[in-house]
Amino acid sequence: LILNNTENMAVSIADIKKLRAMTGAGLADVKKALTEADGDFPKAQEILRERGLAIAAKRSDRETSNGVVLVKKVPGFAAMVAVKCETDFVAAGKDFIALVQEILDAIIEKRPKNLDEVKALTLANGDDAETAVKRRSGITGEKMELDGYNFIEGDNISIYDHMGKHTLATMVQLNKENEDAAHKVAMQVAAMKPVALDEASVPQEVKDEELKVAIEKTKEEQVQRQVNGALKKAGINPNLVDSPEHIESNVAKNWLTQEDADKAKDIIAKTQAEAAGKLNENMIQNIAKGRMNKFFKENCLVDQEFQFADEADGKISVNDWLKKQDKDLKIVNYKRFTLAAE
Repeated sequence: LILNNTENMAVSIADIKKLRAMTGAGLADVKKALTEADGDFPKAQEILRERGLAIAAKRSDRETSNGVVLVKKVPGFAAMVAVKCETDFVAAGKDFIALVQEILDAIIEKRPKNLDEVKALTLANGDDAETAVKRRSGITGEKMELDGYNFIEGDNISIYDHMGKHTLATMVQLNKENEDAAHKVAMQVAAMKPVALDEASVPQEVKDEELKVAIEKTKEEQVQRQVNGALKKAGINPNLVDSPEHIESNVAKNWLTQEDADKAKDIIAKTQAEAAGKLNENMIQNIAKGRMNKFFKENCLVDQEFQFADEADGKISVNDWLKKQDKDLKIVNYKRFTLAAE
């Protein structure tokens, strides 16, 4: 069977199938490239590559909220890499997953230190990883981008692909060999998304911001407590006047008289001004410190409540659970990457 273009250039179905298998491009694009190249396969491949890059550039401002995260380990090294795309349909495609796997295999072989080095890795067809992703973008018509890379060097590493869906992956390294414990901690990392290994590992800027929020929230609560007391003393239900919008709404519904509404506004303004200037700073700091301790317990991996303990263990921290497995067992490092918005 022969397909002819407007110039009567003959392109066989066999050639089209061959080039399509080699490139993954669409039927019409393959036929057009072969026609332009006068049947020259290397030239047709280059046409498809360049066209793919041009199409990818036009899509550079689109949002990528889907994709694939793959993780792999070999003795002494483990890594995960994420490539994003626009739709779950493309993300589920075998060619897209195969490309991400090829990039991950190159990572395992070369062991790059950062995402820029990943992008520069040479793949089997001679393209670097970043260019290969752009070319695939041109074929699918969706924006794609290399978005994340993590690695851990050393022994005793367990990897986890959450539910095998390639959207959330974790890696955990222990100081001693214990695959079962490491795997369960890797699942803990996936489920509870810790921000750091322990309190000492929390970045100082995160601590500073959390303390600032804790202090402000504590001050607001202390002021509000005094406001509520003053309102109750005046015979006004604080729940009816907790915001200007709520006050107006309740007056309109006749749940609150205009007189009480005006009185409440005066009480709130006066009490807020007075209370703000009389706050006990030591009390504020102590309450804020308690909030910080709660933050560390919920967000530091070793202090989190372990989600995969046996019922007999009861509520137990990750660190204490590890000690029950082996008194010397500790977490050395962990990594987590997800495509989901959290």
